[in-house]
Amino acid sequence: MTSTLRSFPGTATGRPPLKLGFTLLHLAVLGTFGIIGLSLLLTWLAVGIGLIPLLGLGLVLLVGLLFTLFAVARSEILRVSGLYGIDAVPLNWPQRRGPGFGEYLRTLGRAVADGRMWAAIGSLVLSCIIGTIMLGVLQWSVHFAIISFAPLTNVETVAGPLSLHTPAAQAPWLMLLAIAGAGIVVSSAFLHRSISVGIIGSLARETELTERVRSTTVQREGAVRAAEVERTRIERDLHDGVQPRLVSVAMTLGLAHQQIDANPEQAKELVAEAHASTKSAITELRQLTRGIYASVLDDRGLDAALSAVAGRSHIPVQLDVQLEGRYPRVAEAAVYFAIAEALTNAAKHSRAQRCQVTVRVRENAGAQFLWAKVEDNGVGAAVITPGGGLDGINNRVVAAGGTLDLHSPAGGPTTVEVSVPCAY
Repeated sequence: MTSTLRSFPGTATGRPPLKLGFTLLHLAVLGTFGIIGLSLLLTWLAVGIGLIPLLGLGLVLLVGLLFTLFAVARSEILRVSGLYGIDAVPLNWPQRRGPGFGEYLRTLGRAVADGRMWAAIGSLVLSCIIGTIMLGVLQWSVHFAIISFAPLTNVETVAGPLSLHTPAAQAPWLMLLAIAGAGIVVSSAFLHRSISVGIIGSLARETELTERVRSTTVQREGAVRAAEVERTRIERDLHDGVQPRLVSVAMTLGLAHQQIDANPEQAKELVAEAHASTKSAITELRQLTRGIYASVLDDRGLDAALSAVAGRSHIPVQLDVQLEGRYPRVAEAAVYFAIAEALTNAAKHSRAQRCQVTVRVRENAGAQFLWAKVEDNGVGAAVITPGGGLDGINNRVVAAGGTLDLHSPAGGPTTVEVSVPCAY
């Protein structure tokens, strides 16, 4: 199992930068109002539990508390993410998977069991505690700093949280206490960063890993579906095309064998017919293997392979390919077969008079993608149906980690866009 360390902006070690002033401001606000807010939430919880026997009124309060906790947790994730530049996915309320009151209760159960919510609440509680302690230490530090200068004003007692007699001999010790308090205040900012980033950052990594697993699962399922659709297509083409033609060749040669002595001229005609059928079968086999593997793609690249596809198309194709060099074979193959199948579908179903094929390399979030668009001026209304040509395109593209976008209003035009990453 390989683990990936996420790097934060502005650092070489992966630790987010400490914004000391903003962090101390956050802690001051949390220390001032956070404990009051948490106390109100605890009171809300106690009242809700206490009112459950009263016609279930407490359940309504507890549901409202759950929504409030979700909002507070979402705000905490956004606060820490914005403060330290963590790429964390915001907390969202679980979606209902069906109608009915029972499904609504199950949705509430999933919300209660959401570990990200409770982790964010825990981060907020610890931050409020750190903020409260920081404010107390700051107050004492300021007081110690003030009274350490009292001998200079000939004042022996200073009113405040702590009233002390301050002879000159005690002033250095009080100043040291003030400096130590300032150190604790600054340390609280580092402590807050370590704890909040540790919690919220782990949520970001967990979300990233979950998304990566989901993406891998989708790609695997797409590859399986693409292989199944391709196998079905090969079986259909062999059964409906090549196999009957070869059977016909065998029967024709059998008739020629029977007539070779009695009627040599007819036997020659039958052999010539079998020869022509054999060449047609070879052509069909070449077309079939071209749909499985395009050697020109490896030999000459995507531009040349698409030129060959456009040349074989039954409708005029305007090809606009602007590529520099070669790209990973998986990406090139996915784009090639997507375009070839889209042109085949246009020729079979769209009644189009022309097609426009555009291929570019695009960048998104620092990553390169092979992007292709196939547009025809046909009748439109194309949809992705299981086992159909567009479904095969989608399966191939998803298996390569890409996406497909179909826009086909009634009356046309039909536009198929695919985007496949060039690296993994």
